[in-house]
Amino acid sequence: MSGYAAIRSRYGRQTASNASAWAKDYLRRVALADLGCAVLGVFVAVQLRFGSHVTATYVAISLVLPVLWLAALSLAGGYDVRFIGTGSDEFRKVLNAGVGLTAAIAIFSYVFKVELSRGYVLISLPLVTLCDMVARYAMRKRLHRLRATGRCMQSVVAVGHEPAVADLVSELKRECYHGLTVVGACVAQPAECADVAGVPVYGGLDDVGEAVRAFGANTVAVLACPEMNGVRLRGLAWELEKTGTDLCVSPALLDVAGPRTTIRSTAGLTLLHVDHPQLSGPRLLIKDLFDRCAAAMGLILFSPLLAVVGLMIWLHDRGPVLFTQVRVGKDGHAFRIYKFRTMVVDAEKRRAQLLAEHDTAGVLFKLREDPRVTSIGAHLRRWSIDEFPQLINVLLGQMSLVGPRPALPEEAARYADHVRRRLVVRPGITGLWQVNGRSDLSWEESVRLDLRYVENWSFALDLQIMWKTIWALVRRSGAY
Repeated sequence: MSGYAAIRSRYGRQTASNASAWAKDYLRRVALADLGCAVLGVFVAVQLRFGSHVTATYVAISLVLPVLWLAALSLAGGYDVRFIGTGSDEFRKVLNAGVGLTAAIAIFSYVFKVELSRGYVLISLPLVTLCDMVARYAMRKRLHRLRATGRCMQSVVAVGHEPAVADLVSELKRECYHGLTVVGACVAQPAECADVAGVPVYGGLDDVGEAVRAFGANTVAVLACPEMNGVRLRGLAWELEKTGTDLCVSPALLDVAGPRTTIRSTAGLTLLHVDHPQLSGPRLLIKDLFDRCAAAMGLILFSPLLAVVGLMIWLHDRGPVLFTQVRVGKDGHAFRIYKFRTMVVDAEKRRAQLLAEHDTAGVLFKLREDPRVTSIGAHLRRWSIDEFPQLINVLLGQMSLVGPRPALPEEAARYADHVRRRLVVRPGITGLWQVNGRSDLSWEESVRLDLRYVENWSFALDLQIMWKTIWALVRRSGAY
């Protein structure tokens, strides 16, 4: 294995030796930001509540509170290396720290009969929590920019079959903000390949420990692999424990989120119980009510913009302002979708010719430089303004704000059985496909994201996708 000395030189110094260094430096910066936010929060609370009449008691409390805030964050897992750069988990821990510290102070005051100003507590702790979330968001965005240049990454040895390893390599290259890069692989049949998706293969499933040392990796990702049974996996965990290498295991149940899974011990066996996705009930009614109210407000607020856009389209070629098309909605029911017209009037007639002239990715037909798009339509598409009339479909209950991509009837007719799972929920104006590449996605990636949404839908996920959609529109990536 002497040929791997060069590989270790290439990857090892960048990852094994520096990974812990940059992580510790990042956490130090986070802690300083947390402390600064706490100091700012208590200072503002003192000024708003007491002004210049602050007593020595509240001066002392204001000096202790930042320290308690750091302790609360530590207890909530706010400095766990595993969650560096993961927004939702990080924000949840900050919020838990804020709620926990507020409850602890309230209980302490009640038990020991300490008289604390409610105004001071109700101003300081929520303000500290909000400021900290903003600060961590800014730091996370800076970290993502660094990772886009290949810095602050964790090196990974992928273990499994070739297709699964190739998928992981492709996914991590496309979404580099996760901070993971595959530097080597151990596959089930190492004699049949020298590399997978450009990543060198070190050996078989029994060579993982040696591969970690050769590549200087600090994480092992075990993908769904029947050969990696419980005994083998336990032995690997013991081996990696000696070097402090992280072990990640991808279950065979892909794209099933944590809230739907529960680990239960039955008859000496550890069983993973998977709940059914929430596709009906009160939560879905709340989603529908929220969608319709938001659509109505959006149509009212943006009505001046919609009127101006409609006038521009009409003045351009005196053609129809709106483009309507039949799409397939929930449970396969057809509906007519509304969009601003961005193409020439006879666009549908020219579609057959373009289909014959261009190779298409699977079921989808999408051209980066479509000759049918008008000059005004190109600008509308770039900022996704052409999608605004779909708020009418949301108001009518035919679509949702967030959901799978609405499909054409001819596309839905070609769906495989597992792809038809997309039709059990209403299609959306935006979705995981919108915030993960939009039109740049392949057909397979689009399906995978839509199915992930269907299986893991939640109101919190909808809010997260809508927030990310704003940034996707600003970046304008994949919009054509």
